[in-house]
Amino acid sequence: MDGNIIELVDLTKQYGSFTAVNDLNLSVRKGEIFGLLGPNGAGKSTTILMLLGLTEPTSGSAWVCGIDPTTNPIAVKSRVGYLPEDVGFYYNRSGFENLMFTARLNRLSDKEAKFKVMQLLDRVGLSSSSEKSTGKYSRGMLQRLGLADVLVKNPEVIILDEPTLGLDPTGVREFLDLIVDLCREDGLTVLFSSHDLHHVQQVCDRVGLFISGKLIAEGDIQTLSKKLFAQSPFVIEVGFSMLDPGSSDQSALSTSSERVMTVLRKIGGISAVNPKEDFYQIACAHDATHEIARAIIESGAGLNYLNKKEYGLNDIYYRYFEGGENHE
Repeated sequence: MDGNIIELVDLTKQYGSFTAVNDLNLSVRKGEIFGLLGPNGAGKSTTILMLLGLTEPTSGSAWVCGIDPTTNPIAVKSRVGYLPEDVGFYYNRSGFENLMFTARLNRLSDKEAKFKVMQLLDRVGLSSSSEKSTGKYSRGMLQRLGLADVLVKNPEVIILDEPTLGLDPTGVREFLDLIVDLCREDGLTVLFSSHDLHHVQQVCDRVGLFISGKLIAEGDIQTLSKKLFAQSPFVIEVGFSMLDPGSSDQSALSTSSERVMTVLRKIGGISAVNPKEDFYQIACAHDATHEIARAIIESGAGLNYLNKKEYGLNDIYYRYFEGGENHE
């Protein structure tokens, strides 16, 4: 597997005539946080079920920690922790009691279980609420308890299915920080399935974009943006004004503004200069920030605003989503 802890080869899942996952090829490296990103119904949850051996693929293969989940699902489950979208606990029992139950299921002695449970409750910030019944926990507390629950068996991989759904902004931030800490400190591999672009971008090393059962793109944000926006990977936003704002000669001002635009278009590597409401957006093949600033000033205009825009996951996702398979 060459350092890959998850390896999917031509993985396909069909339900009758419906293809939920279509010829999926994907590798996840040990110790990384990988985001499965796509709208509801894209095939993310079905992929997770196949990784856990909870449903069999129609064709293709999956390997998790070097184990085939189809033929040996118990071995996979012993090394993988899974946090579903809706976490289920015994709500009349405390957080401590729920985790003790899980620890015993994983064959820890009572002494080992108590030590492990108290350690995990502290780590997820629930020590002070350990004796409170989970029926009184907030959504954020339940998610953190769920994370502690999957960590009881010391997994190598954690699979999170829409873990931030229903959390308030503070709860989201605390949960995501916790995920990053666990990955970095314990060397855990995290598979993070979500439809929320912002949350995925905050924590994931690489992402895979799912649409209609197909993985249409995979990589880190920088690599994806270079591939998608190859002709103009840099966008510079500028605002400028003529140095004689008191002039009433609108024709002269318009001519001066056009002169600046002409100068900008002559800069090597610039493919487009597009006027917006109160600034200009310049598409470039390279980072032309310095040349643009110098050209505006030397043309006699005043530079009021300059910003180098970086393509984020939102730009990448919607560009792929709009173009579909044409971007493959």
